[in-house]
Amino acid sequence: MIETSGLTKVYQMGGDKVHALDGASFTVNKGEMLAIMGPSGSGKSTLMSIIGCLDAPSGGTYVLDGVSVENLDESSLAEIRGRKIGFVFQQFNLLARTSALENVMLPLTYAGVSGSERQERAMKALERVGLGQRTHHAPNELSGGQQQRVAIARALVNEPAILLADEPTGALDSKTSVEIMSLFQSLHRENGQSVILVTHDAYVARHTERIIKLSDGRIVSDQPNPNPIQAGAAREE
Repeated sequence: MIETSGLTKVYQMGGDKVHALDGASFTVNKGEMLAIMGPSGSGKSTLMSIIGCLDAPSGGTYVLDGVSVENLDESSLAEIRGRKIGFVFQQFNLLARTSALENVMLPLTYAGVSGSERQERAMKALERVGLGQRTHHAPNELSGGQQQRVAIARALVNEPAILLADEPTGALDSKTSVEIMSLFQSLHRENGQSVILVTHDAYVARHTERIIKLSDGRIVSDQPNPNPIQAGAAREE
């Protein structure tokens, strides 16, 4: 699904060059669930932006589902984002005065899907995340965990090949974090999508089948996780 080789990202900061990524190479198989870990400044957010086609690398290659994307223009990147990738962020990024259903319908609106089909697909996505009874609630009428479920439904509604989540439990309490990680695992099993979690939290990473660790823009570890935490297990601090 993803194949990268020698990815670099260099930012010009005044008279200095900052190497946010320094030769990252890895692959992600179709249907794999993995975590990208690292402390602040390790390069994981930069890598997420490149994987998500939100930014282009300074060097190296990136092949996404058979398409070489490192040199595509913004219009082509936007098209790939819409078709191939669903995003979940730490801050839920829901439209405040819009119902859960309308929030989930939004990507379908951009994709030009007809009104009746938009509503039907959004309803199914909300049912998949356990919010079939909350479709007409606004974000301020939902708990933090429910808002994140709406955001996950919105990410899934276009049936993307990749679900890319950036610190998906960062704004949630421990109990709700357990519920959201359980949901990610369930969706992964049911849908067979590639799920990539970008996190600094070892607890979140341990729910996945593989953990990639970054430091100073380099991959320092890429190991399978033989015993993932199972969905619903209580968090151990």
